[in-house]
Amino acid sequence: QVQLVEIGGGLVQAGGSLRLSCAASGRTFSINTMGWFRQAPGKEREFVAAISWSGSSTRFADSVKGRFTISRDNAKNTVYLQMNSLKPEDTAVYYCAAGQRSILIASLTSVYEYWGQGTQVTVSS
Repeated sequence: QVQLVEIGGGLVQAGGSLRLSCAASGRTFSINTMGWFRQAPGKEREFVAAISWSGSSTRFADSVKGRFTISRDNAKNTVYLQMNSLKPEDTAVYYCAAGQRSILIASLTSVYEYWGQGTQVTVSS
């Protein structure tokens, strides 16, 4: 099993920044891909970004390219999502996820076996 704990959500004005963290514990040796998804009220969960466990590969949704970055700290088994130039449409619950499958298909929720509890991000206009 892998446990994921997210921190860093909150309320920010449009144009501001937030950094989300996701700490992984347990059988982390089984992980190949770490991802971030988000879900707004009444909408389906959507892919935001992903990073390979080695940190060598990343993927981003078109809606966040150029504004969000993803990184990891191997020593801390932690993945970060830096969100800049936030927009009201970025408002959602953000979920961290971990999976054994390749980052090449990182946008699919089926890639991920483990999910965090979610953290609320609210961007005011």
